[in-house]
Amino acid sequence: MDDLVQQVASRTGISQEQAREAIQMVVDFLKTKLPAPIAGQLDAALSDSAVGDAAQQALGTLGGLFNKQD
Repeated sequence: MDDLVQQVASRTGISQEQAREAIQMVVDFLKTKLPAPIAGQLDAALSDSAVGDAAQQALGTLGGLFNKQD
């Protein structure tokens, strides 16, 4: 998750602490919206570096969906 924090901080110009808080807020939000089995795996995915990279990509894709303006 540290890589994700660094990327968010770098791309947005906010501090790493602010980036970490924002990421945690998004993760918490997603856990309320995802089916229970998937939500339960989200924290584990973010803590494991290999799986965390895949989760970061997925979160990036989800972020793109949230940012789309039609």
